[in-house]
Amino acid sequence: MNILDILTPAAVAAYWNEVGSNRIPYLGEGLFPAQKKAGLDLNWFKGSRGLPISLMPSAFDAKATFRDRIGVEKIETEMPFFREGFKLKEKDRQEILRAQSSADPYAQEVLDRIFRDAADLIDGAAVVPERMRMQLLFPENGNAGISIVANGVNYTYNYDPDGKWRANNYTVLTGTDKWDAPSTADPVKTIETARNNLRSLYGADSTVVIMNQATFDAMTACNALKQRVFPGLDVTRIYVTGAEARAAMEAAASVSITVYDKMFRDESKVTKKFVPDGYVAIVPARPVGSSYFGTTPEEADLLGSDAADVEIVNTGVAITRVVEPHPVNVNTFASEIVLPSFEGMDECACIKVY
Repeated sequence: MNILDILTPAAVAAYWNEVGSNRIPYLGEGLFPAQKKAGLDLNWFKGSRGLPISLMPSAFDAKATFRDRIGVEKIETEMPFFREGFKLKEKDRQEILRAQSSADPYAQEVLDRIFRDAADLIDGAAVVPERMRMQLLFPENGNAGISIVANGVNYTYNYDPDGKWRANNYTVLTGTDKWDAPSTADPVKTIETARNNLRSLYGADSTVVIMNQATFDAMTACNALKQRVFPGLDVTRIYVTGAEARAAMEAAASVSITVYDKMFRDESKVTKKFVPDGYVAIVPARPVGSSYFGTTPEEADLLGSDAADVEIVNTGVAITRVVEPHPVNVNTFASEIVLPSFEGMDECACIKVY
Protein backbone atom coordinates (compact mmCIF):
# COMPACT_ATOMS: atom_id res chain seq x y z
CA MET A 1 0.00 0.00 0.00
CA ASN A 2 1.57 3.26 -1.15
CA ILE A 3 0.09 6.23 0.64
CA LEU A 4 0.96 8.44 -2.34
CA ASP A 5 -1.36 6.34 -4.47
CA ILE A 6 -4.15 6.69 -1.93
CA LEU A 7 -3.97 10.23 -0.54
CA THR A 8 -4.68 12.01 -3.81
CA PRO A 9 -6.81 15.18 -4.18
CA ALA A 10 -9.31 13.17 -6.22
CA ALA A 11 -9.62 10.61 -3.42
CA VAL A 12 -9.95 13.37 -0.81
CA ALA A 13 -12.68 14.99 -2.90
CA ALA A 14 -14.52 11.67 -3.24
CA TYR A 15 -14.23 11.07 0.51
CA TRP A 16 -15.54 14.56 1.32
CA ASN A 17 -18.43 14.23 -1.14
CA GLU A 18 -19.43 10.92 0.40
CA VAL A 19 -19.18 12.16 3.99
CA GLY A 20 -20.71 15.53 3.13
CA SER A 21 -23.68 14.04 1.31
CA ASN A 22 -25.55 13.90 4.61
CA ARG A 23 -24.43 17.38 5.67
CA ILE A 24 -27.20 19.89 6.34
CA PRO A 25 -26.56 22.71 3.87
CA TYR A 26 -25.63 26.14 5.16
CA LEU A 27 -28.52 28.59 5.03
CA GLY A 28 -26.49 31.06 3.00
CA GLU A 29 -25.93 28.56 0.21
CA GLY A 30 -29.53 29.07 -0.89
CA LEU A 31 -29.62 32.84 -0.40
CA PHE A 32 -26.23 33.35 -2.10
CA PRO A 33 -25.83 30.54 -4.68
CA ALA A 34 -22.28 29.67 -5.70
CA GLN A 35 -20.87 30.94 -8.99
CA LYS A 36 -17.42 30.58 -10.51
CA LYS A 37 -15.46 33.34 -12.18
CA ALA A 38 -11.92 33.83 -13.39
CA GLY A 39 -9.36 35.87 -11.52
CA LEU A 40 -9.59 38.04 -8.43
CA ASP A 41 -11.77 40.96 -9.49
CA LEU A 42 -15.43 41.04 -8.54
CA ASN A 43 -17.79 43.48 -10.22
CA TRP A 44 -21.48 43.59 -9.37
CA PHE A 45 -24.30 46.07 -9.65
CA LYS A 46 -26.22 47.24 -6.60
CA GLY A 47 -29.62 48.39 -7.76
CA SER A 48 -31.95 50.51 -5.69
CA ARG A 49 -35.04 50.24 -7.84
CA GLY A 50 -37.67 51.17 -5.28
CA LEU A 51 -41.25 51.51 -6.41
CA PRO A 52 -42.05 51.61 -10.15
CA ILE A 53 -42.39 55.07 -11.70
CA SER A 54 -45.29 55.74 -14.04
CA LEU A 55 -44.46 56.31 -17.69
CA MET A 56 -44.25 59.92 -18.82
CA PRO A 57 -47.21 61.07 -20.93
CA SER A 58 -46.35 61.74 -24.57
CA ALA A 59 -48.01 63.30 -27.58
CA PHE A 60 -48.29 61.36 -30.85
CA ASP A 61 -45.40 61.86 -33.29
CA ALA A 62 -43.24 63.25 -30.47
CA LYS A 63 -39.88 61.83 -29.44
CA ALA A 64 -39.80 59.76 -26.28
CA THR A 65 -38.48 61.23 -23.07
CA PHE A 66 -35.50 59.19 -21.86
CA ARG A 67 -35.44 58.03 -18.29
CA ASP A 68 -32.32 58.02 -16.09
CA ARG A 69 -31.37 54.76 -14.46
CA ILE A 70 -32.26 54.93 -10.79
CA GLY A 71 -29.78 54.22 -8.07
CA VAL A 72 -27.52 51.81 -9.94
CA GLU A 73 -24.02 51.61 -8.54
CA LYS A 74 -21.21 49.44 -9.82
CA ILE A 75 -19.22 47.82 -7.04
CA GLU A 76 -15.66 46.82 -7.87
CA THR A 77 -13.32 45.06 -5.48
CA GLU A 78 -10.70 42.35 -5.25
CA MET A 79 -11.75 39.06 -3.71
CA PRO A 80 -9.83 37.69 -0.70
CA PHE A 81 -7.64 34.60 -0.73
CA PHE A 82 -7.66 31.80 1.87
CA ARG A 83 -5.30 28.84 2.12
CA GLU A 84 -4.35 26.30 4.79
CA GLY A 85 -2.88 22.82 4.77
CA PHE A 86 -1.62 19.88 6.77
CA LYS A 87 1.62 17.97 6.55
CA LEU A 88 2.11 14.21 6.55
CA LYS A 89 5.58 13.91 8.06
CA GLU A 90 8.12 11.09 7.99
CA LYS A 91 7.15 10.07 11.52
CA ASP A 92 3.54 9.77 10.38
CA ARG A 93 4.69 7.54 7.55
CA GLN A 94 6.15 5.08 10.08
CA GLU A 95 2.72 4.66 11.57
CA ILE A 96 1.25 4.13 8.12
CA LEU A 97 3.78 1.39 7.44
CA ARG A 98 1.88 -0.68 9.98
CA ALA A 99 -0.99 -0.71 7.49
CA GLN A 100 0.96 -2.09 4.54
CA SER A 101 -1.61 -4.78 3.97
CA SER A 102 -5.16 -3.80 3.12
CA ALA A 103 -6.23 -6.81 5.20
CA ASP A 104 -4.67 -5.26 8.31
CA PRO A 105 -7.54 -4.18 10.61
CA TYR A 106 -5.45 -1.13 11.57
CA ALA A 107 -5.33 0.11 7.96
CA GLN A 108 -8.84 1.53 7.80
CA GLU A 109 -8.43 3.44 11.06
CA VAL A 110 -5.20 5.05 9.87
CA LEU A 111 -6.60 5.98 6.47
CA ASP A 112 -9.81 7.37 7.96
CA ARG A 113 -7.81 9.65 10.22
CA ILE A 114 -5.74 10.93 7.31
CA PHE A 115 -8.75 11.55 5.13
CA ARG A 116 -10.59 13.26 7.98
CA ASP A 117 -7.70 15.71 8.27
CA ALA A 118 -8.05 16.55 4.58
CA ALA A 119 -11.86 16.75 4.77
CA ASP A 120 -11.54 19.16 7.71
CA LEU A 121 -9.76 21.58 5.36
CA ILE A 122 -12.70 21.49 2.93
CA ASP A 123 -15.15 21.97 5.79
CA GLY A 124 -13.11 24.96 6.91
CA ALA A 125 -13.25 26.36 3.39
CA ALA A 126 -17.05 26.08 3.46
CA VAL A 127 -17.16 28.11 6.69
CA VAL A 128 -15.55 31.16 5.05
CA PRO A 129 -18.32 32.13 2.60
CA GLU A 130 -21.06 31.31 5.14
CA ARG A 131 -19.38 33.55 7.66
CA MET A 132 -19.29 36.33 5.06
CA ARG A 133 -22.91 35.84 4.02
CA MET A 134 -24.17 35.97 7.59
CA GLN A 135 -22.11 39.10 8.29
CA LEU A 136 -23.96 40.76 5.42
CA LEU A 137 -27.40 39.65 6.62
CA PHE A 138 -26.67 40.39 10.29
CA PRO A 139 -24.40 43.45 10.34
CA GLU A 140 -23.67 44.06 13.98
CA ASN A 141 -24.12 47.77 14.77
CA GLY A 142 -25.57 48.23 11.27
CA ASN A 143 -22.23 48.24 9.44
CA ALA A 144 -23.12 46.27 6.32
CA GLY A 145 -19.91 44.60 5.28
CA ILE A 146 -17.42 41.82 5.83
CA SER A 147 -14.47 41.77 8.21
CA ILE A 148 -12.07 38.87 8.69
CA VAL A 149 -8.78 39.76 10.35
CA ALA A 150 -6.26 37.01 11.13
CA ASN A 151 -2.78 35.74 10.34
CA GLY A 152 -1.55 39.27 9.69
CA VAL A 153 -4.15 39.77 6.95
CA ASN A 154 -7.05 42.25 7.10
CA TYR A 155 -9.97 41.56 4.77
CA THR A 156 -12.52 44.33 5.32
CA TYR A 157 -15.23 45.18 2.78
CA ASN A 158 -17.81 47.95 3.15
CA TYR A 159 -21.05 47.18 1.30
CA ASP A 160 -22.74 50.40 2.43
CA PRO A 161 -20.22 53.20 1.82
CA ASP A 162 -22.79 56.01 1.86
CA GLY A 163 -24.63 54.68 4.93
CA LYS A 164 -27.96 54.63 3.07
CA TRP A 165 -28.70 50.98 3.86
CA ARG A 166 -28.01 51.49 7.54
CA ALA A 167 -30.30 54.53 7.65
CA ASN A 168 -33.20 52.80 5.87
CA ASN A 169 -32.88 49.08 6.55
CA TYR A 170 -31.32 48.75 10.01
CA THR A 171 -33.33 49.22 13.20
CA VAL A 172 -32.33 49.15 16.87
CA LEU A 173 -35.16 48.60 19.33
CA THR A 174 -34.98 50.56 22.56
CA GLY A 175 -36.63 50.61 25.96
CA THR A 176 -39.91 48.74 26.28
CA ASP A 177 -39.86 47.61 22.64
CA LYS A 178 -36.84 45.34 23.15
CA TRP A 179 -37.59 41.63 23.10
CA ASP A 180 -35.84 41.11 26.43
CA ALA A 181 -38.65 43.14 28.00
CA PRO A 182 -41.32 40.42 27.62
CA SER A 183 -44.10 42.27 29.40
CA THR A 184 -44.06 45.18 26.94
CA ALA A 185 -42.41 44.03 23.71
CA ASP A 186 -44.54 43.18 20.68
CA PRO A 187 -42.57 41.01 18.21
CA VAL A 188 -45.40 40.99 15.66
CA LYS A 189 -45.40 44.78 15.57
CA THR A 190 -41.60 44.77 15.21
CA ILE A 191 -41.67 42.49 12.17
CA GLU A 192 -44.67 44.16 10.56
CA THR A 193 -43.10 47.62 10.93
CA ALA A 194 -39.88 46.47 9.26
CA ARG A 195 -41.73 44.72 6.44
CA ASN A 196 -43.93 47.75 5.82
CA ASN A 197 -40.82 49.91 5.68
CA LEU A 198 -39.28 47.67 3.00
CA ARG A 199 -42.53 47.71 1.08
CA SER A 200 -42.90 51.50 1.18
CA LEU A 201 -39.27 52.23 0.26
CA TYR A 202 -38.60 49.54 -2.32
CA GLY A 203 -41.86 47.76 -3.02
CA ALA A 204 -40.22 44.65 -1.56
CA ASP A 205 -42.35 41.86 -0.11
CA SER A 206 -39.76 40.14 2.06
CA THR A 207 -41.34 37.27 3.94
CA VAL A 208 -38.55 35.18 5.49
CA VAL A 209 -37.53 36.00 9.07
CA ILE A 210 -34.21 34.56 10.28
CA MET A 211 -32.93 34.42 13.86
CA ASN A 212 -31.07 32.06 16.15
CA GLN A 213 -32.56 29.97 18.94
CA ALA A 214 -31.73 32.42 21.74
CA THR A 215 -33.54 35.23 19.91
CA PHE A 216 -36.45 32.92 19.10
CA ASP A 217 -36.75 32.01 22.78
CA ALA A 218 -36.88 35.72 23.69
CA MET A 219 -39.64 36.20 21.11
CA THR A 220 -41.59 33.24 22.50
CA ALA A 221 -41.46 34.71 26.02
CA CYS A 222 -43.15 37.98 25.00
CA ASN A 223 -46.63 38.40 26.47
CA ALA A 224 -47.95 40.10 23.33
CA LEU A 225 -47.22 36.95 21.33
CA LYS A 226 -48.60 34.69 24.06
CA GLN A 227 -51.86 36.65 23.89
CA ARG A 228 -52.20 35.61 20.26
CA VAL A 229 -51.97 31.98 21.34
CA PHE A 230 -54.24 32.34 24.39
CA PRO A 231 -56.40 35.42 23.75
CA GLY A 232 -58.20 36.90 26.73
CA LEU A 233 -56.15 35.06 29.37
CA ASP A 234 -53.56 36.30 31.82
CA VAL A 235 -50.50 34.93 30.03
CA THR A 236 -47.90 36.11 32.55
CA ARG A 237 -47.38 32.59 33.89
CA ILE A 238 -48.41 30.63 30.81
CA TYR A 239 -45.76 28.65 28.96
CA VAL A 240 -45.98 28.82 25.16
CA THR A 241 -44.18 26.21 23.10
CA GLY A 242 -41.89 27.11 20.25
CA ALA A 243 -44.31 25.57 17.76
CA GLU A 244 -47.19 27.65 19.13
CA ALA A 245 -45.12 30.84 19.05
CA ARG A 246 -43.93 30.16 15.51
CA ALA A 247 -47.47 29.50 14.26
CA ALA A 248 -48.79 32.66 15.92
CA MET A 249 -46.04 34.88 14.49
CA GLU A 250 -46.24 33.40 11.01
CA ALA A 251 -50.02 33.79 10.89
CA ALA A 252 -50.08 37.31 12.33
CA ALA A 253 -47.20 38.79 10.31
CA SER A 254 -47.57 36.68 7.13
CA VAL A 255 -43.97 35.48 7.30
CA SER A 256 -42.05 32.23 7.62
CA ILE A 257 -39.53 31.87 10.43
CA THR A 258 -36.16 30.18 10.04
CA VAL A 259 -34.22 29.41 13.22
CA TYR A 260 -30.57 29.09 12.25
CA ASP A 261 -28.27 27.91 14.99
CA LYS A 262 -25.19 26.59 13.21
CA MET A 263 -21.84 27.52 14.72
CA PHE A 264 -18.18 27.62 13.74
CA ARG A 265 -14.78 28.20 15.28
CA ASP A 266 -12.81 31.22 14.14
CA GLU A 267 -9.08 31.38 13.46
CA SER A 268 -8.39 31.54 17.21
CA LYS A 269 -10.56 28.42 17.69
CA VAL A 270 -13.20 30.47 19.52
CA THR A 271 -16.70 29.07 19.02
CA LYS A 272 -19.08 31.59 17.47
CA LYS A 273 -22.59 31.66 16.07
CA PHE A 274 -23.17 32.53 12.43
CA VAL A 275 -26.28 34.44 13.56
CA PRO A 276 -25.59 36.62 16.61
CA ASP A 277 -27.92 36.74 19.60
CA GLY A 278 -30.46 39.55 19.56
CA TYR A 279 -30.55 40.08 15.79
CA VAL A 280 -33.31 39.35 13.28
CA ALA A 281 -33.01 39.48 9.49
CA ILE A 282 -35.90 39.83 7.08
CA VAL A 283 -35.15 38.66 3.54
CA PRO A 284 -37.11 37.73 0.40
CA ALA A 285 -37.88 34.09 -0.34
CA ARG A 286 -35.30 33.93 -3.12
CA PRO A 287 -31.56 34.55 -3.59
CA VAL A 288 -30.28 38.01 -2.65
CA GLY A 289 -26.79 37.66 -4.10
CA SER A 290 -24.17 35.18 -5.23
CA SER A 291 -21.13 33.53 -3.66
CA TYR A 292 -18.40 34.12 -6.23
CA PHE A 293 -15.39 31.80 -6.28
CA GLY A 294 -12.33 33.00 -8.13
CA THR A 295 -9.46 31.06 -9.65
CA THR A 296 -6.84 30.14 -7.05
CA PRO A 297 -3.12 30.04 -7.91
CA GLU A 298 -3.27 26.26 -7.53
CA GLU A 299 -6.05 25.98 -10.08
CA ALA A 300 -4.51 28.51 -12.45
CA ASP A 301 -0.91 27.29 -12.37
CA LEU A 302 -0.81 23.73 -11.03
CA LEU A 303 -3.94 22.04 -12.35
CA GLY A 304 -2.81 19.55 -14.97
CA SER A 305 0.90 20.09 -14.28
CA ASP A 306 3.49 17.58 -13.02
CA ALA A 307 4.42 19.79 -10.06
CA ALA A 308 1.36 18.90 -7.98
CA ASP A 309 -1.97 17.12 -7.99
CA VAL A 310 -5.03 19.42 -7.90
CA GLU A 311 -8.75 18.73 -7.63
CA ILE A 312 -11.56 21.33 -7.51
CA VAL A 313 -14.47 20.70 -5.12
CA ASN A 314 -17.48 22.65 -3.92
CA THR A 315 -17.41 25.02 -6.93
CA GLY A 316 -14.09 26.72 -6.25
CA VAL A 317 -12.09 25.06 -3.47
CA ALA A 318 -8.78 23.71 -4.75
CA ILE A 319 -7.35 20.61 -3.02
CA THR A 320 -3.64 20.36 -3.78
CA ARG A 321 -1.06 17.71 -2.92
CA VAL A 322 2.66 18.42 -3.10
CA VAL A 323 5.30 15.77 -2.30
CA GLU A 324 8.60 17.02 -0.85
CA PRO A 325 11.47 14.57 -1.49
CA HIS A 326 13.77 15.70 1.36
CA PRO A 327 12.61 15.22 4.01
CA VAL A 328 9.81 13.06 2.63
CA ASN A 329 6.65 15.00 3.43
CA VAL A 330 3.25 15.01 1.79
CA ASN A 331 1.62 18.43 1.98
CA THR A 332 -2.12 18.79 1.32
CA PHE A 333 -3.63 22.26 0.94
CA ALA A 334 -7.12 23.68 0.59
CA SER A 335 -7.37 27.12 -1.00
CA GLU A 336 -10.15 29.39 -2.20
CA ILE A 337 -10.83 32.90 -3.44
CA VAL A 338 -14.36 33.82 -2.44
CA LEU A 339 -16.57 36.87 -1.87
CA PRO A 340 -20.36 37.30 -1.94
CA SER A 341 -22.18 39.89 -4.01
CA PHE A 342 -25.29 41.41 -2.46
CA GLU A 343 -27.49 42.76 -5.22
CA GLY A 344 -30.66 42.29 -3.17
CA MET A 345 -29.48 44.13 -0.07
CA ASP A 346 -32.17 46.82 -0.36
CA GLU A 347 -34.81 44.10 0.04
CA CYS A 348 -33.23 42.89 3.30
CA ALA A 349 -33.67 44.38 6.75
CA CYS A 350 -31.89 43.75 10.03
CA ILE A 351 -33.28 44.49 13.47
CA LYS A 352 -31.36 44.51 16.73
CA VAL A 353 -34.17 43.36 19.01
CA TYR A 354 -32.20 43.39 22.29
